[in-house]
Amino acid sequence: MHPTPLPHHVPIAVSYRGGHPENIHHGSVAVVDPHGRLLASAGDVTSPLFTRSCLKPFQALPLIAQWAERYALGEADVALLCASHNGEPMHVERVAALLSRFGAAESDLACGTHTPYFFGATGQPPAAGARYTAVHHNCSGKHSGMLMLAHALDAPLAGYLGVHHPVQQQIAQSVSHFSGMPAHKLIRGTDGCSAPNYAIPLEALARAFARLTLTGQDPIYGDAPQRIARAMSRHPEWVSGQGRNDLTLMKAGRGDWVSKVGADGVQVLASFSRGVAIAAKCSDVMLTPLMVAFVAVLEQLGWLDDESREALSSLTPPPLKNSAGVQVGEMRPAVTLRFAS
Repeated sequence: MHPTPLPHHVPIAVSYRGGHPENIHHGSVAVVDPHGRLLASAGDVTSPLFTRSCLKPFQALPLIAQWAERYALGEADVALLCASHNGEPMHVERVAALLSRFGAAESDLACGTHTPYFFGATGQPPAAGARYTAVHHNCSGKHSGMLMLAHALDAPLAGYLGVHHPVQQQIAQSVSHFSGMPAHKLIRGTDGCSAPNYAIPLEALARAFARLTLTGQDPIYGDAPQRIARAMSRHPEWVSGQGRNDLTLMKAGRGDWVSKVGADGVQVLASFSRGVAIAAKCSDVMLTPLMVAFVAVLEQLGWLDDESREALSSLTPPPLKNSAGVQVGEMRPAVTLRFAS
């Protein structure tokens, strides 16, 4: 069996110490319109990369397109279905409420358990002796949506993560439709929450997000694409939570941006007014250099004004200081977009 070729990433951010480069962070960026036209890029945008949680809007699409009204799903509910949430009380309570709408229980969630992201994002320590369950998992909204789809399809709730389960078959069709990748070319892996996940090129991921901004009816999913994207953009607190980059990005966009982070250094953002999306990957999976590069990409595209720059300032790190408080270095963007002629 031949090994899969490695992506040809390029430097996107560099940390300096004493003015000399110390750590070089590599990655790639694709800027694409809904028709799949590559408008600008850096690095490798054609090698398949796992989408991780950036896939969540497309995992929710089959449910929203067919059964949003049946389950009385409001905008906050839709945003939570696409969330990598903090596990804050409001998130946990709404997940439980979603499950109750179709008679499911927390024990039906197959996502596993972890300490809520809230504590890492805010620097607050968990309470001594606190115990967390599946509803606290950042993907519990997504899994609630998958269980709801299984219920709507009269399919068994048990085994809803199996690749041959009707839920996952419908999700694979959604991913294929919006990314433009034939279903048989989707590279499948297992996500951190045990759900199937797909590797597609960055340009295909950006195309999929750009298609969420279209105002016309999708031939298969109707108005569900923009319905999902608008819900996320209007309710970023349900998509992420306090101290998280998606909340910061969507607030900075002032209603024009929908964004979604994915584990291991993936970030996507689309602009409704432009019909254009950006998909980026940091190959060493670190969020800070990814954000440093992403803000630089937004600047190079001309998408920032003084208000949005100020709103995004928290995503770029201050100068590096040592334990004595002496400034010893800094991180700078290194990404340079190549624009299509």
